[in-house]
Amino acid sequence: MAYADIDCPAGHLPGRIADMRDQPSGPYPVAVAERTATEEPDLAHHGDSEVGAGLIDLAVNVRQAPPPAWLADPIAATLTDLARYPDPTAARAAVAARHRRHPDEVLLTAGAAEGFVLIAQALRGVRRPVVVHPQFTEPEAALRAAGHPVERVLLDPDDGFRLDPSVVPVDADLVMIGNPTNPTSVLHPARTVAALARPGRILVVDEAFADTTGDAHTGEPESLAQRRDLPGLLVLRSLTKTWGLAGLRIGYLLGAPELLSRLAAVQPLWAVSTPALAAAAACATPVAVEAERAIAADLAADRDHLVARLADLPGVRVAGRPASAFVLLHLPDASRVREALRDRGWAVRRGDTFPGLGPDWLRVAVRDRDTTDAFIEVLREIMEA
Repeated sequence: MAYADIDCPAGHLPGRIADMRDQPSGPYPVAVAERTATEEPDLAHHGDSEVGAGLIDLAVNVRQAPPPAWLADPIAATLTDLARYPDPTAARAAVAARHRRHPDEVLLTAGAAEGFVLIAQALRGVRRPVVVHPQFTEPEAALRAAGHPVERVLLDPDDGFRLDPSVVPVDADLVMIGNPTNPTSVLHPARTVAALARPGRILVVDEAFADTTGDAHTGEPESLAQRRDLPGLLVLRSLTKTWGLAGLRIGYLLGAPELLSRLAAVQPLWAVSTPALAAAAACATPVAVEAERAIAADLAADRDHLVARLADLPGVRVAGRPASAFVLLHLPDASRVREALRDRGWAVRRGDTFPGLGPDWLRVAVRDRDTTDAFIEVLREIMEA
């Protein structure tokens, strides 16, 4: 049976599900069952929209550090050889070796965002696609742009945005979830996410921030990147966050060869540039993996410091148990606070553009302790005003 060839009769929608199939046509419907009191969130809004000249950037989840020499030098070396078309062979083999997979189980992409577009375009035969929210909005946006009728499963903030696999409709034949999840920073247990896999279903796990969750001892504790036994699994990775390569655009998908071949069939020729391929190969080396784990350990300490400082502010609640490069905050009058922060020189990410959240949410990137301390003092002054 092909992944998208199952019968999906209409039925009960367990859990908090917003059924989008009866909504008006267009990329972003006017309203959904779970959001009757507010306008539909702007799925096209991203953190870079919050950043401006002179602002300290806490809105974008990209590490603010130049690439190390072992990464910058291979990228720079390609600049004298740009007359030739890109050849992904070596980079694909390097990524495959890192995840203990065969090269035909790797599809390199121009950033993680291209992966979502390929999924949406290639899998037009799916009948009941479900996106688990709150999460990065591009998966749903890509599905809608391709004409898919998307249903949402909204995780409960009062339960720490914990995933319960039983709330996903049994007959959903495409399920998309982030782990760790942007913007909640929640890291779901691997066994819980794996429980979503089943024959006849494609399970897309966005692990764009997986390299922010490990440490020198455990690596990436909840990743499914090496799982080859789960039917229909696609794991999506990004190399732009930890290594500060958002402008270079490099990511990849891991999955069964027959599934990846469907995605590759709709990918533009030479989609990944030669400099980006050099970055992919460099980031798969043992040196890179060890550096990544050390960065993740430092990040964890900086995140703990941010969470502890936020705990001193009355009215501010940190969602769940943050595990990535950002934290999600619930606070009264967040829209006013965000504008006041902007006036004081700080950019943070608004939360109301994420399905399942509202105007009382903000996302804040983890930075070094001095930056955090300065931010907390400004935030305190604004909230006490």
